[in-house]
Amino acid sequence: MERAQGRQGMPHLFSGLTASCLVGAVLAGAELVAVHLEQATILSTAPELFSLKNQGLAFQRAAARAAYVLPFYGSSELTAVRVPERAHIFFRTAPTGFQVSAVGKGGANSLIILQKIAALGSDLRGKKVAISLSPGWLLTPGSWWLEWYRGNFSPMAASEMAFGTALDFELKRDIASRMLEFPSTLKNSPFLECALKLLASGHWRDRVMFCILWPVGKAQTTILELQDHFAALNYIRLKIKSAPSGRLETLDWPKLIASVGGVNATDAVKVPIASSVKEEAKRGPSDVTFKNDMNASPGWINLELLLRTLARVQAQPVVLSMPIPGNFYDQKGVSRSAREDYYLKLRTLVQSYHFRLVEFKEHDEDPAFLYLHKSHLTAKGWMYYNRALDDFYHDRLPQR
Repeated sequence: MERAQGRQGMPHLFSGLTASCLVGAVLAGAELVAVHLEQATILSTAPELFSLKNQGLAFQRAAARAAYVLPFYGSSELTAVRVPERAHIFFRTAPTGFQVSAVGKGGANSLIILQKIAALGSDLRGKKVAISLSPGWLLTPGSWWLEWYRGNFSPMAASEMAFGTALDFELKRDIASRMLEFPSTLKNSPFLECALKLLASGHWRDRVMFCILWPVGKAQTTILELQDHFAALNYIRLKIKSAPSGRLETLDWPKLIASVGGVNATDAVKVPIASSVKEEAKRGPSDVTFKNDMNASPGWINLELLLRTLARVQAQPVVLSMPIPGNFYDQKGVSRSAREDYYLKLRTLVQSYHFRLVEFKEHDEDPAFLYLHKSHLTAKGWMYYNRALDDFYHDRLPQR
C-alpha cells in the first residue's frame, strides 16, 4: 500500500521537475535574447542618458563588452547643463572611432560609482573606463551627501557587489562598512543589509555565515538581473532609436576649443555672484579651514575605495577631475597655494594606483571652464574633457 502510494507520488514529482526545467529554459532563453539585443543596439543606447541605464546593469554591461564604446561615469555635470558638447553627445557619431556611454546623475559620488564598477566585475577587465570627479566630493566634511547617495543607490548594483566574485573579502569589508553608515538605503533590503553586516564584521565566523548565505544572495541577484534584462527588452522595444550614422573625422582640438571658449567666457562674466556669496566671501574661511575641511572630507575614503575597486577588477581607468573654481575661492580668502594642496593630494592618491589623471588645474581660475562655482562644465570645459577622453582612448595620454 505504502509502496503504491509512493509510486503514485512519483509522477507528480517528475511533472514538477519537468515544469521547473521548462521555466528555467524559457528564462535562460529570454535572457540570451535580451543580452543579444542589448549588445546589438549598443550604438543606439550608448549616447543616451536614462534612468534604467543608470540604476540597472544591462546597458552598462553591454557598453563594457563593446569594443568601440568608452564607459564614462560621472555626476550632475552629465545632466545639469545641457550643452551639445557633453561627451556622450559629442561622440555620438564616433567621429574618432568610438562612442561614449555616460552613466550618472546629480549627487552620484565615488561610493555609488564603485558599486557599479564592482557589479560589472570581469566585464571591465582590461577595459578603458573614464571617471569624472567633482572637487566638491573631496572638499566638504560631514555627511551632507547622504540624501544624494540615497537618491543614486541601486540595490541591484549593491547586491551584485556583495555576492559577486570580483572583489576580495577585505575590500568588500571596507566597502560594506561605508555602506552601513547609511542604513536608510537598506531598509527595504533586509537580506542585503544582513550580508553587509556580516562582511563588515571581518570575524571569521561571520565570514563563514556569509558563505552559507551566499547561494541565497546569488539567487536573489540572479532574479534582479532577469528583471533588469526584461526591463531592457521593454525599453528597446518601445524607445530604441535608430543608431546614429558614424563618420570618421580629423578633429582640430585647438580650433574646437577656441570656437566655444570666447562665448562662455563672456557669459560667465555677465552672471553676477549672489549677495549671500559676497557676504560669505567677506567672512571667508582661511587657508587653514580649507585644508582642515579637505582633510576631514569622507570623500577621500570613498575615492580610495573606488580606486581599489578599479584595480581589483583590472580596469584601465582615467580620472578626469574638474578644477576647483579658483575665482570663487579667491573671494572666500582661500589662496592658490592652499588649493595646490588639494591637487597634490589628489595626484598622490591616484598615481599611487598607477592610474592616469587629468586634473585641469591650469583652469583653476578660468571663469569660462565651470558655471559659476559649481562642478558643472561649460561648453569650453566639456571640449577640454572631450579632448582628454579622445587622447585616453587612443593612448595619447601619459601613463602617469
